Amino acid sequence: MPKLAFRKKNVSSEPSDTTAENTKKNKRKGPWKKRVIAIVVVCAVVAGVGVYFVSGRQNSVSAADTTYTTANVERRDITAEITGSGTLEAANSYSVSTLLEGTILSANFEEGDIVEEGTVLYTIDSSDASSSLEKSQISLTQAQRSYNNKLKDRDDLNLTSDIAGRVLTMDLEVGDDISAGQTIATVQDSETMTLTVPFPADDAAGFYIGQAATVTLDGSFETLYGTVSEIGVSNTVLSGNVIVRDITIDVSNPGGLSTTQSATGEINGVGSASSATFVYNEEGTITAKTGGTIAKINIAKGDWVTKNQIVVVLSSDTLDDEIQSASESVRNAELSLESQTDQLDDYTITSPIAGTVIDKNYKAGETTESNQVLCTIYDLTYLEMTLSVDELDVSNIAVGQDVSITAEAVENKTYAGVVTKVSVAGTTSNGVTTYPVTIRIDETEGLLPGMNVDASIVLESASDVLAIPSAALMRGNTVLVTADSPSAANGVAMQANPGMGTGGTETGERGSGSATTEESASTDDSAIQPTGNQQAGTEDAGNPASGGAQAAQYVTVQVEVGASDDTYTEIISGLQEGDVVAYIPTTSSSSTTDTFMMGGGMQMGGGMSGGGMSGGCMSGCNMGGGMPGGF
Repeated sequence: MPKLAFRKKNVSSEPSDTTAENTKKNKRKGPWKKRVIAIVVVCAVVAGVGVYFVSGRQNSVSAADTTYTTANVERRDITAEITGSGTLEAANSYSVSTLLEGTILSANFEEGDIVEEGTVLYTIDSSDASSSLEKSQISLTQAQRSYNNKLKDRDDLNLTSDIAGRVLTMDLEVGDDISAGQTIATVQDSETMTLTVPFPADDAAGFYIGQAATVTLDGSFETLYGTVSEIGVSNTVLSGNVIVRDITIDVSNPGGLSTTQSATGEINGVGSASSATFVYNEEGTITAKTGGTIAKINIAKGDWVTKNQIVVVLSSDTLDDEIQSASESVRNAELSLESQTDQLDDYTITSPIAGTVIDKNYKAGETTESNQVLCTIYDLTYLEMTLSVDELDVSNIAVGQDVSITAEAVENKTYAGVVTKVSVAGTTSNGVTTYPVTIRIDETEGLLPGMNVDASIVLESASDVLAIPSAALMRGNTVLVTADSPSAANGVAMQANPGMGTGGTETGERGSGSATTEESASTDDSAIQPTGNQQAGTEDAGNPASGGAQAAQYVTVQVEVGASDDTYTEIISGLQEGDVVAYIPTTSSSSTTDTFMMGGGMQMGGGMSGGGMSGGCMSGCNMGGGMPGGF
């Protein structure tokens, strides 16, 4: 558009005298004020025109100057996915090593062999370790024996009676020190007295234990009743060549019997060959087997005790320390034996996993070195790869998602993978954070660890759905369609009825769907123009200079969207097949905006008579006519 040049009109006048000059000055005050007002008006007009040019006229200009790209609404498959590449790794790998140094006796495997978990890989000379193990076993046996003896000594601190009877003597107090072998009490069973007398051997052969017997006391000839408790096994010969056998009779002590009293016996009418003195049934002493201090006395002199009853309890701090020390010695010996046993096991090296031998670094006859890898085993039952996913996309990844894998090394084949782990440990580089995602591939035919592969994770997909180019979708999920599209009626209705949604222009500037004052006032249906860059009234809409003819070709339609990829977006509702969408390609949006702001010029109908302004306005303001007067 050509620029207009504004020329300044010169006005000159020459006064004849002072009075006339003053009069002229007074007369010129009026025109000067008019010039000032005119300048203010011009500035206001220029500012208004600029605002109108940038905002209200922006769509008109763009419609006239912008070339739209159109595309048919068509059915297609849409897949949104995340892609990346990585290196394959074995499901599990293990480097077999040892801390031992020794001669390898056997290594019965080769590279490429498939081994099971527990398979013997190497055996190392263990003669020195076997000797150490035997010594450890001997040390443990000795320590255990010493500990058992100390426990026995602790049991001996409890002094018991070996017989049942009455305590005859005991003179002890708590706190007394007792030495090993010291007698602390005498116990005697005087409730039952025994009499052992000889009977003729022939008769004694017919006696039996428990048989009733009578005893006649010498001197008093008192008769007591008893039972046979023991029958001798051998015969003896008395004077006169009488062959006899000893028989023991137990008699309850009525209270007066003692070991000085003698008596004869009779069993089944047969009398004893001679008399004998009574003896106590049981009599013994309680002796300390170990030394200690009396901690407790359970009986007193004259009390009756039973067999194995605890009579006195001793304590010994020294013995407690010895037991603790012996216990620790046993534990040390056990640990030493365990260590020697484990070390002996280390001389036989087995496979820790099931897999394939990748390399073999040592063979039979060689000497192992500490911390050196003997061989490496890979578990190739499945492979894994790690995909670095951008922080903006990682929230869309979940364990269990399917992954498509391709490898340049294997042509025309796609492998199935699955996400097994989404790590939360991100890595930041150059202000961008990525998160490692682990993918498992079970079908591995043709793939090997170390291969580079490409992975694709499908986030969402839709098949045979209506779709439009993603660039055609505007803010608020609106789309610009041509006026002859089947769905254009929806846009017309939206503009005719402001309550139905957003109308607006192809750039989304005129919202709410309301028409201009003139459009709303029109009662003729044919006068309702499609939404777009329209000027008030049908007259301006048909003016090519205003862009109305271009704007009338498009209608804004509200849509509901679904799946989307980098190129296309699914349309759930709002459009149909046969519709044609229009949009401004993304690559030209910036230049179009610059045109709106800086390009072209302004035409202003009519004119301002007289005068003009020099210079331009926003790269050229085409202002016809002039202003009355000049400056």
